[in-house]
Amino acid sequence: MTENRDNEHKTSNNSSNILYVGLGASAGGLDALEKLLSNIPEKSGMAFIIVQHMDPTHKSGLVDILSRYTKLKVQEVEDGVEVIEDHVYIIPPNKDMGILYGKLQLMEPLEPHGLRMPINYFFTTLAQDQEVNSVGVILSGFGSDGSIGLKAIKAKGGISIAQDPATAASDGMPNSAINTGHVDLILAPEEIPSKLLSYKNSSGKIIKKILSTEDEAEQALMKIFILIRNRTGHDFSQYKKSTIYRRVGRRMNIHQIEEMYQYLRYLQKNPNEIDQLFREFLINVTSFFRDPEAFESFKKVVSKYIIDKKSELDTLRIWVPGCSSGEEVYSIAIVIQEILEETNEHLEVQIFGTDLDLNSIKIARSGTYSDIIIKDISPERLKKFFYKNENLYTIKNNVRDTVVFANHNVLKDPPFTNLDILTCRNLLIYLETEAQEKVLSKFKYSLKKDGLLFLGPSENIGEFIDTFTVLDKKWKIYRSIKSNGSRFDFVKNPIFSVEKNSLNIGSSKFDPQETKPGASMNIINTAKNNLVDIFAPPSAIINNLGEILYIHGRLGKYLEPSPGKARMNILEMAKNGIKLGLSSAIGNAVSNNKETVFESLKIDDELGENYVKLTVRPINEPDTVQDLFIVSFEPAIPEDKNEDKITLDPLSKSSEHIKALENKLKLTTERLNSTIEEMTTSNEELKSANEELQSMNEESQSTNEELETSKEELQSINEELTTVNNELQMKIEELSTVNDDMTNLFNSTEIATIFVDNDINIRKFTEESTKLIKLIEYDVGRPLSDITSQINYPELIEDISQVIKKVAFREKEVNTSKGEWYKVRIMPYKTSKNVIDGATITFVDISNIKNIQEKMQSALNYAEDIINTVQEPLLILDHKLAVTSANQAFYETFKLNKSDIENMKLDKINDGDWNIQSLLKQLELTLKENIELKDFEFQNNFKDVGHKKIVLNARKIYRGDIDTELILLSMQNILKDK
Repeated sequence: MTENRDNEHKTSNNSSNILYVGLGASAGGLDALEKLLSNIPEKSGMAFIIVQHMDPTHKSGLVDILSRYTKLKVQEVEDGVEVIEDHVYIIPPNKDMGILYGKLQLMEPLEPHGLRMPINYFFTTLAQDQEVNSVGVILSGFGSDGSIGLKAIKAKGGISIAQDPATAASDGMPNSAINTGHVDLILAPEEIPSKLLSYKNSSGKIIKKILSTEDEAEQALMKIFILIRNRTGHDFSQYKKSTIYRRVGRRMNIHQIEEMYQYLRYLQKNPNEIDQLFREFLINVTSFFRDPEAFESFKKVVSKYIIDKKSELDTLRIWVPGCSSGEEVYSIAIVIQEILEETNEHLEVQIFGTDLDLNSIKIARSGTYSDIIIKDISPERLKKFFYKNENLYTIKNNVRDTVVFANHNVLKDPPFTNLDILTCRNLLIYLETEAQEKVLSKFKYSLKKDGLLFLGPSENIGEFIDTFTVLDKKWKIYRSIKSNGSRFDFVKNPIFSVEKNSLNIGSSKFDPQETKPGASMNIINTAKNNLVDIFAPPSAIINNLGEILYIHGRLGKYLEPSPGKARMNILEMAKNGIKLGLSSAIGNAVSNNKETVFESLKIDDELGENYVKLTVRPINEPDTVQDLFIVSFEPAIPEDKNEDKITLDPLSKSSEHIKALENKLKLTTERLNSTIEEMTTSNEELKSANEELQSMNEESQSTNEELETSKEELQSINEELTTVNNELQMKIEELSTVNDDMTNLFNSTEIATIFVDNDINIRKFTEESTKLIKLIEYDVGRPLSDITSQINYPELIEDISQVIKKVAFREKEVNTSKGEWYKVRIMPYKTSKNVIDGATITFVDISNIKNIQEKMQSALNYAEDIINTVQEPLLILDHKLAVTSANQAFYETFKLNKSDIENMKLDKINDGDWNIQSLLKQLELTLKENIELKDFEFQNNFKDVGHKKIVLNARKIYRGDIDTELILLSMQNILKDK
């Protein structure tokens, strides 16, 4: 039963007021981290430590990325760095991280990548180191890493937060954390900083305010107890108020509620908060072999006082109430196994682990724990008593088979009996004194004579010092020195005295010393009226524990104070002869709620023999706050005596003795029948419980098979994801290289380039393009038409649109307002899937080319003007002796037109006028050997102009614009034939 066994310590390792915020993230966590950090003020008084699942071989870029979203200093953790407020720390790849005395410690991971739980590990160490100053936040990610760590943080009084799954890219980790029931707040990432600031600023103030108005807080707390009892069936009124106030104050702090009555109304309107508060009271802190020295002492004591006195094949019965998630039960079981092996004893071991928290019982029954337990268990014990499966440890069957777990309320339910050992550590310290006494009374009853009681180091046996002897004072190990208590000591205990659906608080207990008028005195008055109306003889009103609450008449004949400490218990005060009958009658009335009468009980005292009629009658009044009974005593005579008849029969004394024996036999028979009825009822309950356990076992086996199948599927998926991740990583690296290449290419070519989408919105641009169009970084996503341009190209947007629609290429030369010239080329933008997704516009600077062309054209025009001015005929031939051009003098001399000779071979002009073999040979020689032909003289009859005598000069020339060799022919001294 997890009766609030949390360590209510304040931070011991760090006296500062820094809030240490652990952020656990995995897949999709980067976006959540960006949103969270961007909402943190520059001065927050908090430190943020990020633990993210990372590729161990890939260098993290988180520092650079996250620095853009926060004014806090972001740094990668170095081993031993001290955590400072208003800083962000990021775990490096391939490292596990813990924290000790406020300093971050890096460790080489033991488990292979993919099997580690780095978030759980860090959160657990954070909880142990910073306690109430620790905060755990689970953000987007796959799997369940972090859930156990959150539980540890909450157990130490810290705060646990999960990202709202609806806002997470991957909701596995947030859902896993939420399903544990240990999450205080479920928020979107951007909402978390403001909540943390409010929590930090009000921390400690609310609990001080509660304690400063203790009377009002007490009334509100009673009503809160009612709400919890109505919803869960469990009563916390007998818990220590200091602990309860701290846990309630923590929930109020989380919701920023300052008044207890405001929180009471909040509970009424939000039933889920009642569940949260209930779990808050049940937070458990437990571990394997807690206080190792205590277990060493326990092992020695058990071996000496229990095992050595057991016979072969005896049964060893152990009960561990408040077992939480089972670590202490299994620790006890392991110690017993070791003792039996060392002593070579063969005993049947039965260990009962019970707890109020069903979730804890489920964990205990599974017997499976995370690898965090390796810090508490030696490697030898781990190897001997546990199976290891990846990062989980499961208790072996030889230990598990000795343990039975059950849901049980130690304050309310009957205890286990005939126990050799009872272990209850750090449970009593959270109960009020009266509740402690009731629990210890049950423990006294449960243990056999010489049985062992093992308590926590801060607990003691109180007023039961005469029932136990101390075996180890430091580690609180006791041995029972008295037989079991009375049967009815534990049958029914008074519980919180309120009506189920009422918020009017009644008396929490029946106080016989109460003198103020109220519910308790009203009950006594009611009982007194019943007493007067029904019974005239001396009587007493008792509760179900036999404590006398009210006396009517003189009871000196039947009761007398017992030696030692004064007690008002009717059984301890009963005189000899009626004690056995009185015990039987009270037990029968308590068990069956019906009147029990013994007609003639013999009283042995100094006044002689007396007989009494004993009646025990339950008081069945609707307003009673606990079970009450009226015990009445009336004078009686033996059934074999008669006042009107005197006998001198010598056998009368013998007959009287036989009658006494018959009376005792009758009492014994009635007690035996009562015991048989109780045993029959217990057997039926045990059968029912056994059937439930069998059903649960079958369900567990079915669940285990499903989990095994799911595990195999998850392993397969994990392998696929690893492969995909590796491929994606390679593609990212390739894309990074290509991107770098493209950037360098654009920068080196100095070509202005703009990329637009199908809506002609700017997607990307090069630096060179900003010289033509006034673009800045924030123009990405804006329409290109909105940007001012220096280019004289009014139809640019329309041309781009046509290129996208028609998937056509378009090119145009345009000038700028500065007189520069650019060749604009518009091409469709095609994706790898051959889909048109916009256009690419390039601007090539052709200003120099334009200038050269203009100069060349000017030079050409100039040369042509000169040639046409020369009066001598000129002819230009290409390397095939075809006419390229001629001047006006040539056309006039030989009466030819440009169209008649252009591109025609020399020997074909005017039907062979120039087919002069000697001339052709000289010209070919000039081309091949680059020999200049000077004053070559020849004569010929030309069809249109007649006989001519010509002096010809020829030389080879080179024309760069058409990249070819030419021959220039000039003709002089042309004479006509006379």
